[in-house]
Amino acid sequence: MSVLQRMQEPTPKFFRVLRTIGLILAAASGAILAAPVTLPAVVVSLAGYLAVAGTVATAVAQTAVEKLEE
Repeated sequence: MSVLQRMQEPTPKFFRVLRTIGLILAAASGAILAAPVTLPAVVVSLAGYLAVAGTVATAVAQTAVEKLEE
């Protein structure tokens, strides 16, 4: 099964929730990184880590399928 076929298969409920959480994390961190005000370095650094974590969680959750055909 190719990655494209895998991404078109139905996603289990747990991974749909995980995908949504990942998208929220990525969006929130993007808003923090794009803020026009000066923020402490810790906040900016944490937003960068959240962006990576959200993106990875979304990508992994999207490729999970109900049943893998062999």
